[in-house]
Formats: sequence, C-alpha cells, structure tokens
Amino acid sequence: MNLAARRVVLAVFAACLALSALFAQARYDPVTLRERLTVRFDSSRVPLLDAWLAMVDSARALKEQAKLTRVNDFINGRFAFEEDIVVWGQSDYWATPLEMIGKGRGDCEDFAIIKYVSLRMAGMTSSKLRLVYSKARLDGLAGPVWVAHMVLAYYPTPSAEPLVLDNLNGTILPASRRPDLQPIFSFNSDGIFAGVSGQGAAKAAAGIGRLSRWEDAWRRILADAYE
Repeated sequence: MNLAARRVVLAVFAACLALSALFAQARYDPVTLRERLTVRFDSSRVPLLDAWLAMVDSARALKEQAKLTRVNDFINGRFAFEEDIVVWGQSDYWATPLEMIGKGRGDCEDFAIIKYVSLRMAGMTSSKLRLVYSKARLDGLAGPVWVAHMVLAYYPTPSAEPLVLDNLNGTILPASRRPDLQPIFSFNSDGIFAGVSGQGAAKAAAGIGRLSRWEDAWRRILADAYE
C-alpha cells in the first residue's frame, strides 16, 4: 500500500471510528424512525420497522450465539434479495437499515450492514463483528461461477474461527465449512484486515472505494435514526 493510499484508509477509518462512537452512545427513537420511514417511503413499511425494532429489543437479553440466530433468521426471512441497479438505479449503493426496510429488499452488502447494525444495537461490540468482502461460488448454467459477495462474520474471541452470517446460506456456519466463499478482506469500524483472520492491512486497490462507501453508510445510518 503506497503512502497516499494509506493516508486515505487512515482518514476513512478515523471518520468511521468517530461515527461508531456516536452510534454506541446514541438512542434510537421509534417515533422518529416511523416518521422518517413514512416520509421517505410510505406507511405500509411501518409494520416491518416495528417488527425489526421488536426483534432487536428481544435480542438484547440473549446470549451472543442466540443473538446471532435471532438477527440472522429475521433479516434473511423478512427481506428479499435484489441488485442495487433494480432497487436504487445505481450499480453499487450501500443502504442503511431504514432504507432496507423502506424497500423491503437489498443486495448482499445491505443484508450484511443491517445485520451488523442490528447486532450492535442488541449490545454486541464492533470488535466481534466484521463485514467480509468475498467471492462466492454460484452454480451457473455453464458451471460454477465466482461473484462478488459480502457477508458478516462473528468472532467469539479475537483468535477464534469466525462464524458466517450470510443471505445465500441461512445456516450460521464456521468459515472453514464455507468452501464456497473466498474472503478477500474484512473490515469494521475499528480497521481493515486481510482475509477474515489476518491482522495486516488489505491492498489499497481492493479496499479504498468500498471503505469510502462504508463511511458514507455510517453517516447516513446516524442521520436516519439518531439526529
């Protein structure tokens, strides 16, 4: 990673750390969320918002493994997969949870982000969660194809093998049992990591653009719910 790229990465994560600290201290207001959802989308989406908030509330009292299952099952069961170009008219847009709820659908990044936010709201620390940019093997008409994909990984301890929360496979499995995934780099509001377990910085060419989208998503998450 050259000096200019390193400076960009450090600047992005300084911003993300600050936003994450604000998120950790904030309290969401269901009334405000309902109002913003109705204005931006329509009132028909309010029941889904209320169900999501109730799910997060119920997850707070659970142990971590149960939190993962509660959040993963709810998000995978309530939202449909759809490409960004169809939902947003853009090739790559990272939606906030409120936007995901407003549309009722999203792509793999949106699934990973709403799971990350849900678990943070349910009391899990950022150090145990990473979004993982990967290649996923899918069965095509001409045989297997590899496509860009994002999942959420959970680390019970810093050195532990992560568990994978995915919209393609609803079963939460250790990373070693997901040979259909090839992790490239992972990140959270604390830093960027090579693969899913390495501590080194990822290559700048692979990560900077997506990290900027991560910073932008954090800003919009706070604006949606907490201002």
